[in-house]
Amino acid sequence: MRVLQLVEAQSARLSQAGVSFGHGTTNAFDEAAWLVQWALGLPLDGLDEHAQRAVSASERLVIEALVERRIKTRKPAAYLTNQAWLQGVAFHVDERVIVPRSFIAELLADASIDAWLGLQTRRVLDLCTGSGCLAVLAAMAWPEVRIDAADISEDALAVARINVDAHELQDRITLLRSDGLSTLTDRYDLILCNPPYVNADAMANLPPEYRAEPELALAGGTDGMDFIRQLLFDAPSHLLPGAVLVLEIGNEREHFERAFPALEAVWLETSAGADQVLLVTRESLLSS
Repeated sequence: MRVLQLVEAQSARLSQAGVSFGHGTTNAFDEAAWLVQWALGLPLDGLDEHAQRAVSASERLVIEALVERRIKTRKPAAYLTNQAWLQGVAFHVDERVIVPRSFIAELLADASIDAWLGLQTRRVLDLCTGSGCLAVLAAMAWPEVRIDAADISEDALAVARINVDAHELQDRITLLRSDGLSTLTDRYDLILCNPPYVNADAMANLPPEYRAEPELALAGGTDGMDFIRQLLFDAPSHLLPGAVLVLEIGNEREHFERAFPALEAVWLETSAGADQVLLVTRESLLSS
């Protein structure tokens, strides 16, 4: 059997099993390609190059067992490989953190946020950092800034430490434990936040792959806004004059606008549209 044939066979198994995607891939073929190439030690973007590589019987058994784990456990593939990619950058992940997929990463890569920053921008906070992926990407995007990366979960911070160290950013990223902004004392030019925002009804209907992730990082209360209410109340005192907050809310725009009808927000365009990530200035927060 060849690599491409094996990918196609495992794709069919994933489709038949009805697994859910969204943790790095969006369909059965891409997920199968990820698992097959990872198991064979091949580059994940090298399917065309290695499509006709022969697969031994023993390799096939290993791959079939890996796909069987994916089907039976309904764990995201990233938990089985302990690796996820965001904007082409590799991150260690495991069950202590959600799988990196923030749309804020796109805005860091395409410089969409840069117009809101200034020459004085030196202090950035990545709140609810999880695996530390946004802090790492921000450090790569802005070599001149220093970044605090905060999370309530000690487990998440342990994973973030792995990623900060792996990318040799220890001198520029400081990991801090905090419940929201409650124990942070500095003020920032920019706060990035991908918080728990999934509303209660949506939480109750999440596929098993999402239920495998830490609930603490997903559940946002009845309307998804519990964490965000406190964040927007506390944020002005942690933002410097002229500073901005970039906030991801997923599919909760309706709930957000109902909860904060007077807040002037700028909705930022991502690959998922212009209702997933918003930007608010310190001045807007103070006046709302």
